[in-house]
Amino acid sequence: MGMPKTLLDAVKYFADADNCREYMVARRWPNGVACPTCGSKTVYFDTSRNGWECKTRHPNRKFTLKTGTIFEDSPLGLDKWLPTVWMIANCKNGVSSHEIARSIGVTQKTAWFMLHRVRLAMQDPDTGGKLGGEVEVDETYIGGKARWMHKDRRARVTKHGSKFAGKVAVLGLLERHGDGSRVRTAVVPGNRRHQLMPHMHRHIEPGANIYSDALPSYKELEQTYEHKVIDHAEAYVDGQVHTNGLENYWSLVKRALKGTYIAVEPFHLFRYLDEQAFRFNTRRDMNDSDRFSAVLNQIVGRRLTYAELIGPLDPAQAG
Repeated sequence: MGMPKTLLDAVKYFADADNCREYMVARRWPNGVACPTCGSKTVYFDTSRNGWECKTRHPNRKFTLKTGTIFEDSPLGLDKWLPTVWMIANCKNGVSSHEIARSIGVTQKTAWFMLHRVRLAMQDPDTGGKLGGEVEVDETYIGGKARWMHKDRRARVTKHGSKFAGKVAVLGLLERHGDGSRVRTAVVPGNRRHQLMPHMHRHIEPGANIYSDALPSYKELEQTYEHKVIDHAEAYVDGQVHTNGLENYWSLVKRALKGTYIAVEPFHLFRYLDEQAFRFNTRRDMNDSDRFSAVLNQIVGRRLTYAELIGPLDPAQAG
């Protein structure tokens, strides 16, 4: 059987432990298996434990494909992990922990933890440099509508009278490209100037053409960038001056959050945003197999423990 191209192919292909090992080794150690601790290539494979042992004497000589990755210390086999990675990398509107639990035969709590570990590998390492050319800037607020809340919760989140009470502010930056735009997002404390400017200066190269709405917080942009404003009280498009690309992206994000996940706590929102941005930024130049491989190329050196993840949140309440 050739390399998987669909989810069904992936399930069948990775059911074989040898296929899992060959696939992972080719991507993690393309120049030969090396010890994660000391880097030595003088290692031998122990078939009884499906792992390797370094011949150099030092602590942690024994290692497996999971060592030093998002999969480390998981009792689940790669036959469950890899199809899960495939699903979250390629399902346009995401996949819930309940669906993963039913599909691979684990508890919802386990599936929830798995998905967050995969989202960690989907984070943009900013290796693409700063955004340039034409860049749209916009902010949105994400959270439940007050009218759907229980009256006690509604009273609690709206006690200050703001329509944004109980919601989380998110800043979006979209670099326009003829062959597919790319986006970056960040959870921010609010939409004040001092809360937004550091993110824009960090991610946008000086001199870029920036398009935004008439929010006063953006006024300072004209000092560093070619800043053009579209006042939504008057129009939504003026030639090239608009934020429609980001408005469309926000609709995709909110559709996924409302349609796929039962609840997203503000503490974890950035992880879901990373997931959505990854799929959006790879939608043009990658097929399902390439997107899956791209996630696996980022699993090394990233670790998320359950204690770090859960905090005060009950995973049974999460998507």
